[in-house]
Amino acid sequence: MTTSNDLMELKEDKIREKYPLAETMLEGFDHTPRIAAKREPDRVQERSPGLGTRRRFRSTTPGLVTRSTARPEGVQLSQRILESNDDALTSPLQASLLRSLRRALSVAQVASDQFGDQTGLADLKRSNLAGTLDASRKDRFQQLLSASALISLHVFANMTDFLLSGLLSASQETDIQCGEVEEILIDNDQLALHGTLWELDQEIASADIETDAQLIGLVTSFCEQLMEKVALRAEGNSLLQPFTDARYRVEADEFEITGFTPAARARSTSLAMAFKKPEEVVGNHIAKYQAMKLSKMLMAYDFERKLNPFAELGGFIFTFMGDGKPGTGKTTLIQMMAGLINDYCSNAGYPFRYQNLSTDSIDSYQGKSAQNAKAFIRTVTDPNVIGFGTIDDIDQLAGKRGDRQSSAGQLEITAVLMESFAGANTVVRGNCTFGMFSNYPENVDDALRQRAGARFLVDGPQTREDYIDILHLLIGKNHSIPTGDHDLFEAQAIKKAVAASYDRHSRPQEDALMKVFENVEAGIGRLDTIAKLGTYLKAIQEADERFTGRAIKNITDAIKVRAMDFELPDEWMEDPELFLFKDYETKRSMIADLAQPITVDMVIQEINRYADSEFRYADKSDEVAIDNAVRDMQRMEEAKRRFMEMSRS
Repeated sequence: MTTSNDLMELKEDKIREKYPLAETMLEGFDHTPRIAAKREPDRVQERSPGLGTRRRFRSTTPGLVTRSTARPEGVQLSQRILESNDDALTSPLQASLLRSLRRALSVAQVASDQFGDQTGLADLKRSNLAGTLDASRKDRFQQLLSASALISLHVFANMTDFLLSGLLSASQETDIQCGEVEEILIDNDQLALHGTLWELDQEIASADIETDAQLIGLVTSFCEQLMEKVALRAEGNSLLQPFTDARYRVEADEFEITGFTPAARARSTSLAMAFKKPEEVVGNHIAKYQAMKLSKMLMAYDFERKLNPFAELGGFIFTFMGDGKPGTGKTTLIQMMAGLINDYCSNAGYPFRYQNLSTDSIDSYQGKSAQNAKAFIRTVTDPNVIGFGTIDDIDQLAGKRGDRQSSAGQLEITAVLMESFAGANTVVRGNCTFGMFSNYPENVDDALRQRAGARFLVDGPQTREDYIDILHLLIGKNHSIPTGDHDLFEAQAIKKAVAASYDRHSRPQEDALMKVFENVEAGIGRLDTIAKLGTYLKAIQEADERFTGRAIKNITDAIKVRAMDFELPDEWMEDPELFLFKDYETKRSMIADLAQPITVDMVIQEINRYADSEFRYADKSDEVAIDNAVRDMQRMEEAKRRFMEMSRS
């Protein structure tokens, strides 16, 4: 093992030593399932009389299964893969799949051995084989064996998924999904791998596979589900800390192991999107400014350290909510931000991945909606890419708990998003951000909405100047109409417009919040101390019980963003050598030098901005609830009237 940039290298010679054992597992072994049931194939391949079969892998190891066995529990995954379609010759994709499985099995065993050396498991194994393991150590021995099994399973699935992720082009990718992964055995690492290979063999046998692309898609789906289930079992297991605290690298494959985090091969998403330039976004000054800042913040991410200095120093926006009336520019804002990040990444040579979670993700099949949402989160949070995830019309996509109109699929998505955005295992590296957008944020579940760390009010053009600018922009150039008494886009000068927008929040905008503000200020004077600001926060909570500790955290995060109220210079994006390609500590120092101190005005403005949005949502939510109640009462009265008429007749 060598250490380089805090990565421990898994030696190539150790990996290749495991090849014979990996090949043996692929060629054949016996396994009797303990959890999963044997699947029946959907179809039986027929061959013409006299047609030769494929070349066969015959083992010379005593006790292993051969092709002639009649035992139903025998597993020959190599042969199963080669017989997955009707072609008598081995295809390049089949060969790549087999090589990937062999490689992943070998790396999994090396990672397991490394864990055994770190924790003393290797010594316990030797004592157990010699019959000298005393009873006092048996419990720890079994616990370490289970931990080692979890490591083997996750590394195997992780590396297989990683190696296969670059095999298919976008046109070849399929949506084939495997069934429920059940045969997860953690008695020891060898049994664990046997169990998962048996179940993969069953999946391939029972699936209706017609192409190699479908075969690769099925194996990838299996690996992704296996990783999720193993990661859940690993949660809270303190014995796994030596594995989760370290980072490993397989140099030949550029594969990194970071605990139980998937490491899908970094590749950019080819975006078919009409990007917008910042000058094409009229109005929405604060939202536009923060989106521009956030786009540059993402670029400060350090791929070696897997961390962004902004995430460490404070001021990084992991999740934000953009709300406004229909037609005010939410889609335009998404197009602008995606375009900026795409251009910055292209210039720096960074992989960029954009993903939108749409209503197509809601599925009537139980658990599928959650699976789609998890795949969305996993794609965007991949630590090897710069990610931007959007959830447009989130009020339609994520269900509101307690709302009878929310489907099971919508509630599944709500649960996944809540856990992913602010759950116990949420890790904010600073390589990605998620934007939730809605015309009706009052219909979003309160707890999910509060997981949005920043609020972007997307209210569109507001002033006379805004409307002149947007008319000039949209009407195009095919005219000779004079502009008149107006300086085009002068009102869109971002610094000037943002300063004016922030100043407006020195006092609340919502009537209900204004009453709270005025009462507090009348009682204790100007809000110029921590104690007075805290008194104001408590008064807000008394007026709206939904204003909880999470709201305070979101406000303080927004204040820290204001302390970082600067845009990274454009030249830093244009010439990566000036900033992007610097080491982590240098980038951190350069950012810290640009920060400014927090002021009372900043705190008051951010409290008002956040509280205004909550009061705005609450008012709308209450009105909607009242309207619904009135309609229910009217329907009931009409039903009673008709019932009485029927009874009389």
